[in-house]
Amino acid sequence: MSAEAQQRFQTLHELVKAAKLRLNANIWDYLVGATETETTMQRNRAALDSIAFRPRVLRDVSKVDSGGDFLGRRVRLPVFLAPVGSLDSFEPGGAATAGRAAAAFGVPIMVSSVTEPGLEKSAQAVGSGPKMFQLYVRGGPEAVDEHVKRAMDSGYDAFAITVDTAHYSRRERDIAKRFVKHWRARSEGMNHQAALSWADIARFRDRHPAVTLILKGIGCGEDAEIAVQHGVHVVYVSNHGGRQLDHGRGSLTVLPEVVQAVGGKARVWMDGGISRGTDLVKAVALGAEMVGIGRLYCYGLAAAGEEGVRRVLELLEDEVQTCLGLLGATSFAAVERSQLAAAQPVAVPHVHSAFPLLAEPERGY
Repeated sequence: MSAEAQQRFQTLHELVKAAKLRLNANIWDYLVGATETETTMQRNRAALDSIAFRPRVLRDVSKVDSGGDFLGRRVRLPVFLAPVGSLDSFEPGGAATAGRAAAAFGVPIMVSSVTEPGLEKSAQAVGSGPKMFQLYVRGGPEAVDEHVKRAMDSGYDAFAITVDTAHYSRRERDIAKRFVKHWRARSEGMNHQAALSWADIARFRDRHPAVTLILKGIGCGEDAEIAVQHGVHVVYVSNHGGRQLDHGRGSLTVLPEVVQAVGGKARVWMDGGISRGTDLVKAVALGAEMVGIGRLYCYGLAAAGEEGVRRVLELLEDEVQTCLGLLGATSFAAVERSQLAAAQPVAVPHVHSAFPLLAEPERGY
């Protein structure tokens, strides 16, 4: 990390602003937008803002450990870069650039099947760093098997199947600008995704017993329980950042229900609106072993490429360590459930309400 980047970006909101200034209006709206009324996206933020902290004092917090566990492997934060389609729209290197940043910092990336530079080249960029591959199903069982083989041959640690995209949503920021052709082209073959069923998950486990399987897009306890019955290793709570089903629940609202349903029989991860270190602490305290960030690292990628993503992670780490220390906790594990309390949000939720120093939302931020 260059001294120039550290000096230029000293808060997360500065990276958000720099990203907007660098991206054209169409790409910016693709990044920050969600489906139809954008209610689900707003509820992601509202759920996070509806939890307050109850700090404890006079505890020795001179040393704070903000590390996490990724499939039995120590990582610098319990964070991963969530799969985002068309990362190359924000920076030409796409997933390769983001993956290098994640590896240099010490956290995993989950590479989307609909971003450049593709499965193999993205893995090469990450090298020995932790990495996962995420598939949108665009073909039959043989196509899935082919992707699994390619991913395992390329050194990915796990394989994720997205399960909340049976239909392509109506993202009206894009539609209103008639900016849909590019994204629709990457969604060809979605009839296979729409036909996906639990029988396909059972087939996957029978066919690939040694592969760590993640189901991304679980939104209720009932499906989490079925996932465990099918031998899924990671139940990934996600609503696609509010970009699929409108009027869904916020991910943090869903998380405790899923944790209870899983009952320790699988790992539970989540994403959805994570924008600050305090968000991360809340998610882990409520049972998420790993937490995905999406838009947040895309801002860094758009603002300053690899250095921008690393700077996002550095600032997030700083915020986490401050939060843990002020809570009276020396690690994530030391945060007690009694230190969380229900609270009334103080800001109207929107995609950037976690960054009050940005311009007002009606001005475009």
